[in-house]
Amino acid sequence: MTSMSRARVARRIAAGAAYGGGGIGLAGAAAAGLVLAEVHLARRRVGNGMSPHVPSADGRYGRTYDVPGEVPLRLTMLGDSTAAGQGVHRAGQTPGALLASGLAALAERPVELRTVAMPGACSDDLDRQVALVLAAPDPVPDICVIMVGANDVTHRMPPTRSVRHLSSAVRRLRTAGAEVVVGTCPDLGTIEPVRQPLRWLARRASRQLAAAQTIGVVEQGGRTVSLGDLLGPEFAANPRELFGPDSYHPSAEGYATAAMAVLPTVCASLGLWPAEEERPDASRREGFLPVARAAAEAASEAGTEVTAAMPSGPRGPWALLKRRRRRRVPEQEPAPAAPSN
Repeated sequence: MTSMSRARVARRIAAGAAYGGGGIGLAGAAAAGLVLAEVHLARRRVGNGMSPHVPSADGRYGRTYDVPGEVPLRLTMLGDSTAAGQGVHRAGQTPGALLASGLAALAERPVELRTVAMPGACSDDLDRQVALVLAAPDPVPDICVIMVGANDVTHRMPPTRSVRHLSSAVRRLRTAGAEVVVGTCPDLGTIEPVRQPLRWLARRASRQLAAAQTIGVVEQGGRTVSLGDLLGPEFAANPRELFGPDSYHPSAEGYATAAMAVLPTVCASLGLWPAEEERPDASRREGFLPVARAAAEAASEAGTEVTAAMPSGPRGPWALLKRRRRRRVPEQEPAPAAPSN
């Protein structure tokens, strides 16, 4: 499928989400059913893709940067098992901990991490998760990171419904005052036990959803980072290193790779990334594109960020596509959380 074809499909899904449609399929209903069956078989083969324990990483990071009277940055993780860190055994190996540690180091300021992500969640659980975030007595988070989409594909949720729930979550968080970064649907074609040709179908379905997610998120004022193609080649080449023991969830190294991709966008959304890197670099094929085309390119290219850039024109809203340089983030166990005032 060409980039232009992917853009048209993504635009139709996003439009259906915005206007209440629900009949657009991901790579065809029959193909999605086959993918579902194969992934479920793969999960049984590797122990249901589940780890009995998801380490709690909530707490304060970067305490060495504590300054009396200065409040910490607040980071909240929403989404599914990928956002929660299922598949690793130490809190410091979860994506939330890695992002909090990296953000604290780059901002030179403590970061308070809270996780409301739920293993097994689909996008329709974001309604509940956002309600938890906004109902908390603490101030609204400075930044929310959402990772979601894989379960939507494997559970055959209509993509229009999936994008509608994600767009609503982003809108509610942005309206409340939080910045939002979404790691779009990962590439399910990298799940090792899934065989061809279903691996190709899973990849196609994942990328279609990722592109549609990008349109929905950008239109609501959030930013997206493509995870699928970033992790895909590395997972395929190094499955024992980048997948966890269940061969379904990422390992500690896999989560570090994802965190390195998301961290620059998190920092940029908070105004913490170097100003010279905010300008598009033509040598890295960065620039302004219609949002649907930017979404399609991001879904198939490693670590690509998409953010709103210009008002709507003849071809619809425009976006800035960037390929940020990734930096290694430190692993850090959370210090005990300070009592809330």
